[in-house]
Amino acid sequence: MSTRGYRLGRRQGEVDRTRSAILAAAREAVAELGPRSSLVKIAERAGVSRITVYNQFGSKERLLEALEAVVATATRDPASEAAADPKDELRRRINHACTVWAADHGLHRQLESRRQGRAEESQGDRILAERLAAHDQLRPGCSLKEAEDVIGILTSFPVFDRLHKGGRRSPASVAEILMRMANECLSQRPDA
Repeated sequence: MSTRGYRLGRRQGEVDRTRSAILAAAREAVAELGPRSSLVKIAERAGVSRITVYNQFGSKERLLEALEAVVATATRDPASEAAADPKDELRRRINHACTVWAADHGLHRQLESRRQGRAEESQGDRILAERLAAHDQLRPGCSLKEAEDVIGILTSFPVFDRLHKGGRRSPASVAEILMRMANECLSQRPDA
């Protein structure tokens, strides 16, 4: 028995809108209620049935993974690779991270509990560490791995969340603190 390929044709736009509506509803529900939000509540917010959510994502776990992927894409700074000076790139990455974390703070706080314990190293952190080393902007004795780890820590949500103090510090103030920390940990000179 051969299977015939199914083509959505004109329905593809509707399927894409439904998927977007489910992801938007999941984003709201997780920000408000945490990752334990029920699929029934998410489906209600999206205006679809629970079965539609399962048809789109297969499981709640896969829905949360899709949401994390959407959020991860939104947190990337596409302009960061363009900086000629790696120190400027680091400053821009820190500012961008603080802006992103502050803009959707509740959602990132809830998703962070799902991320804990995962050893996902960022290739971008490694590349930036290598560029800092190539421009002689790492303090003596600072290894590439140490620089990579420091960059990852300084652009992470938990560090931002700790310094943000529930909004008592502005994202710009947090970025200034993080840049001072970067200078202390990485640089030969504060303005290097």
